[in-house]
Amino acid sequence: MRFKAKIANPWRGLKGIPKNIWLLSVGTLINRSGTMVLPFLALYFAKELKVSVSEAGLALVAFGLGSLISAPFVGRLSDRFGPLSIMKLSLFTSGFMLFLFSFIDNYNIALIVTFLWSALSEAFRPANLTFISKETAPEQRKTAFALNRIAINLGMSIGPVIGGILAYYNYHLLFYVDGITSIMAAGFLMISPFEKFHEEEVIREAVLAPQKIYKDKRFIYYILALLPVEFVFFQHLGAVPIYFVKELHYTEAIYGILMAINTVIIIFVEVPLNSSMSHWRDSSSLALGSLLCAIGFGMMAFSANIYYLVLSIIVWTFGEMIFFPSSASFLSNIAPKDKVGEYMGYYQMNFSFSFMVAPWLGAIVLENYGSTFLWGATFIAGSISTWLLYRLKR
Repeated sequence: MRFKAKIANPWRGLKGIPKNIWLLSVGTLINRSGTMVLPFLALYFAKELKVSVSEAGLALVAFGLGSLISAPFVGRLSDRFGPLSIMKLSLFTSGFMLFLFSFIDNYNIALIVTFLWSALSEAFRPANLTFISKETAPEQRKTAFALNRIAINLGMSIGPVIGGILAYYNYHLLFYVDGITSIMAAGFLMISPFEKFHEEEVIREAVLAPQKIYKDKRFIYYILALLPVEFVFFQHLGAVPIYFVKELHYTEAIYGILMAINTVIIIFVEVPLNSSMSHWRDSSSLALGSLLCAIGFGMMAFSANIYYLVLSIIVWTFGEMIFFPSSASFLSNIAPKDKVGEYMGYYQMNFSFSFMVAPWLGAIVLENYGSTFLWGATFIAGSISTWLLYRLKR
């Protein structure tokens, strides 16, 4: 009977999610619905600032560096001042920072502002993960992280579409709308009736104590084990669009439709999937997610048929849905209670490094060694992470 109930209502896992997580998810949705600058950032530099393609690409590097450098510091600040305060500050300051772009016509200054904007806006991520970790019981975390990812993906399915329309008329409108929605999200978090944050009593002495995270061998092992499959996953931003459009000669519109499959599946499947897997060991979930990513991307070495490509997207999307909630959940469970933010900060730094390097590296491999070699390499890299993650001990 219990099994039948789960089948009848696959969303039942949301029933026990704390009110604070729901409020945070709404704030995240508001913020991400206005996310439109980053997808068009390189185009803005190329078209509005009249720089070369390679110079425009450096804007994304500047953004990645801002996120990479700020993450560990933000994590420690979350432990000291509370993650909710850090999220509000991040949204407010990054929103106002976006308004500055309208007054900039110098390339170098624009790069500096991009770096600062990234450091402020990306401070939201580790604080967000820390808040979810501290507000949920271990058995709820996969579902809670999945709910947060749904809010992100729903928003990201709206923002870039509106951004494309606004960019057609005036690129500066992107910065204003993105900035306004960030400030609106901060305002929502400020007026929302959050229940008392049960970890609000932050142990300040522990944060001020000497840094010992590098002595945590399990954490270091875990972060290194994540890297290969993260490099695989981020090929959907680098090599995949180039492969689909330039090598397979599908139109940009077809590519966009294919990628929309990923978003639709996440919105409708991720929460029920993670709810049903809440009893799984994190290491098993991580290994399965990593393996599916390896198979999904590796499959593209064997056929260019569009139906086959759809299948590959479905496979790695399931890997993504299992992998990312489990990766945050595992870290929540192994981090000392007074250092969750710090651990999440370094976790986010690892993620930012992969985001910054993997698309560039994949494009180079595709150009110099061909698609068959690249997709074979993604399978091997994902398989390495699968083996390493399966060996994790709680």
